[in-house]
Amino acid sequence: MTHRMHPHSDPIEGHRRHRHHGGWAGPGFGGPGFGRRRRMRRGDVRAALLVLLDEEPRNGYGLMQEIEARSDGMWRPSPGSVYPALAQLEDEGLVRPDDEGSGKRFTLTDDGRAYVEEHREKLGEPWAQPAGEGGKLNLRQEFGPLAVAAQQVAQAGSPEQIEQAKQILADARKALYRLLADD
Repeated sequence: MTHRMHPHSDPIEGHRRHRHHGGWAGPGFGGPGFGRRRRMRRGDVRAALLVLLDEEPRNGYGLMQEIEARSDGMWRPSPGSVYPALAQLEDEGLVRPDDEGSGKRFTLTDDGRAYVEEHREKLGEPWAQPAGEGGKLNLRQEFGPLAVAAQQVAQAGSPEQIEQAKQILADARKALYRLLADD
């Protein structure tokens, strides 16, 4: 008679089930937050809306798309942040809705234009990478090509080349930790 283990007591089945539900394995390669869009402060949304509306009238969806495009996909504000910010700007008399055509477009009022002109330097380009964050993004972008190169060596390389690749990766890891240790 063959004894079958209960799926929850089987180390392999338990492992698969647990990993499938996002347990120990985490949300994916690189851990939490790896490759995710960045979350912005409320003031950044407000600034972005004012700067974009100074260029031309737009609807909420168009504003969200333009912010995402200008941030190279790194920031996509949600409707839950854009529409309340637009409502607040409307309450302050800086924007007004314009119901021309399909949907509601927003445009700057005269007070809104004066506000943007007065605060242009402070408003800047809110979708641009904050100081220091661009370097992190550029560093992360190097992982993909590195992984592809390592995988190609693993698949097509000779045993000697594979050993050399392992050593190169180990040396790189150690060199990165030395950078932090030098601080």
